[in-house]
Amino acid sequence: MRVLITSPVFPPDLGGPAVYVPSLGRYLVERGHQVKVIAFCSQRSPSGHPFEVEAIPRGFLPLRYLRAFLAVWRAAPAADVVYVQEHLALLHVLAARLRRTPTVIRIMVDGAWEIAHRKGWCGDDDIVAFQARSYGWGVGLTRALQRTWWRWCTRIISCSEFLRQILIQSHGVEPAKVRRIFNAYHGPDPDTVAPTPPDARGELGLDPQRRVVLTICRLMVWKGVDGILEAMAELPADVDLLVAGDGDMEESWKALAERLGLGERVRFLGNVPHERIPLLIRAADVFVLNSRYEGLSHTLLEVLQFGTPMVVSRVCGNPEVVEDGVNGLLVDPGDPPGLARAIARLLDDGELVEAFAENNRTRRELFSREGTFAEVLEVLDDAAAPGGADSPAN
Repeated sequence: MRVLITSPVFPPDLGGPAVYVPSLGRYLVERGHQVKVIAFCSQRSPSGHPFEVEAIPRGFLPLRYLRAFLAVWRAAPAADVVYVQEHLALLHVLAARLRRTPTVIRIMVDGAWEIAHRKGWCGDDDIVAFQARSYGWGVGLTRALQRTWWRWCTRIISCSEFLRQILIQSHGVEPAKVRRIFNAYHGPDPDTVAPTPPDARGELGLDPQRRVVLTICRLMVWKGVDGILEAMAELPADVDLLVAGDGDMEESWKALAERLGLGERVRFLGNVPHERIPLLIRAADVFVLNSRYEGLSHTLLEVLQFGTPMVVSRVCGNPEVVEDGVNGLLVDPGDPPGLARAIARLLDDGELVEAFAENNRTRRELFSREGTFAEVLEVLDDAAAPGGADSPAN
């Protein structure tokens, strides 16, 4: 089978698809399939992959998407199926449709909500509230366009049951057309990552006498790092916070850390190379994800593998990875005092931390590369088969 994959990010840039797409590409090639990737990428000629990568340079947004449309237009006739990772997917899906190539799209977010949130069209409404409300013409048009490209697709994959239900209940997608397939862990076997937590801290230059809270995320407003900073102000003075990632809110959150008197206890690390992420996770006493939205977080899957105790917001796909009181703690994203109490509990209760680590080890198979990618291959194969474009996936 010849598979054309599109991606909104690609290494060395960070983001879920930048982890997922190279890993899936290798999986398909290892099983005898031909793969080409078209991706937005800061590197002009990505190399070191067992498949061709056509990079679309970042820049003026309309021009970037026009270039992507032309790239898919040129490449789609040589493919049996196009696998789209974009949430701004109109031009990618349109190019494949015009070439009459079956298309599968993977949904990681309700794109209409993310666009509306960025533009300020829906105020501060979260993704759940957004589903039940009407807004202006901009939101109406975005929703209509999104439903159009979903309708044009042969199959849809959602990364969580939470998102699958949004497609079915809010957008009227046929249940048989959309299949939930979890994201997968793509990193090294945690048993082969040698540094112990003290060794990892030494390699990172961290003070061994201090305790470390870690968050890894894009620094976008819905990631809730401001809530983590407010929680840090309530924790003992020997607890530090590492923030890995960059984005629109970085400067604002640095300023907030200073206003809260946390300048010496918070380090913004910027865009950390993915190969360094396991070291950070190993070094941390507690990992926190305080977002108001997640499809199904790749970072949570990495933390789950390494057994670092987690405090996670009780939203969207997060409870599909972390079960409260079983392998982590769930908190409300708008409750910094509650977040502080949960972090303090894990910092102080070694027996609970060990129980969570053991339960995380038993959950790894749910998010294995081999298991989830076998499901993806089934969907791609079904879509590419003769008549696949006319019958929804099982």
